[in-house]
Amino acid sequence: MSSYAVIKRPLVTEKGTGLSLANKYLFEVDMRANKPQVKAAVEKAFNVQVTSVNIIVMKGKPRSGRRFRRATTYGSDWKKAIVTLAADDKIELFEGV
Repeated sequence: MSSYAVIKRPLVTEKGTGLSLANKYLFEVDMRANKPQVKAAVEKAFNVQVTSVNIIVMKGKPRSGRRFRRATTYGSDWKKAIVTLAADDKIELFEGV
């Protein structure tokens, strides 16, 4: 998998903004990506040193549907990565948000 195909988008949320003070950043990543691939992709894309990566699989939200005789359907699952950087590194994309 290509390094640039691993990271889908940065997540800008209240929790993510609070974590950026601790030098941690949130990204939505490909479902097939693992920790070493995420680490390599962030280091290559942003030219920083990554100290650790935590990955969480987020389950899709339930949706009540009239389409399928009121059966509950679910959205797609997705994967979130919390990336911790070295003390002197930061990602400029998140500054001023």
